[in-house]
Amino acid sequence: MTTLLAVEDVLVRFGGIVALGGVSFSLAKGELLGLIGPNGAGKTTMLHTVIGVVKPTEGRILVADRDVTRLAPDARARLGVALTHQIVRPFRGLSVLDNVTLAAGFAKTTHLARAIVSVSRTAERARARELLALVGIADYADAAPGVLPLGALKRLEVARALAISPAVLLLDEPLAGLNSVEAARLAATLADLNASGITMILIEHNLAKVAEICPRLVVLDNGRKIADGPTAAVLADPQVIAAYMGQDTSGRETGREAAHAGG
Repeated sequence: MTTLLAVEDVLVRFGGIVALGGVSFSLAKGELLGLIGPNGAGKTTMLHTVIGVVKPTEGRILVADRDVTRLAPDARARLGVALTHQIVRPFRGLSVLDNVTLAAGFAKTTHLARAIVSVSRTAERARARELLALVGIADYADAAPGVLPLGALKRLEVARALAISPAVLLLDEPLAGLNSVEAARLAATLADLNASGITMILIEHNLAKVAEICPRLVVLDNGRKIADGPTAAVLADPQVIAAYMGQDTSGRETGREAAHAGG
């Protein structure tokens, strides 16, 4: 299978704190990979390193065999790396449609202001409408983001990321804050997007939904990879269970709460 993303021995230090300790994994074209672990495991730091917000102390990030370790986030976006954020911050002064249209226009330029004035009233808007329909919020196209329920805002965030036609879509806890019905619906949408050919990495604490839609998992604990493999096998791994249950492999309490494994 074609490798779209390779993380090679990535070490990240913040002062004297090791946030990531030599993490390696790869992502094949068409995969939906779950990146899981207890709170503070280094998952979001890992995604921020992939998109270029965090620079690794050591190691490399490769996108389609190209070393992007020193590239800025906007340059990586143009190579097809997109991230959705847990806290959605759309442009409140623009409609839902214009938020996605702007993202589509921004894919063609390095400047936000230039994107605003150069966005086509045909191609980009048509693409934006397609994406809103794809994520299930076409009815909100003319609404202001401020009136959207959280579930629709999460879908808007996905649509904005899709507007740059990403090769790899990184999702940071898209189900966080959603009730069980909304979470199930959005998880199904993500699975459908993956089935259509979009390659994804999903950070998510809702392990039930992760198990439903992710065939493979990578597990981080205290900044280190402790498992990588098929979902059922990984979730049955005693080391993974210990990490979530707040015990080390000898059964001693580590101070974590089992609730970390919840949604």
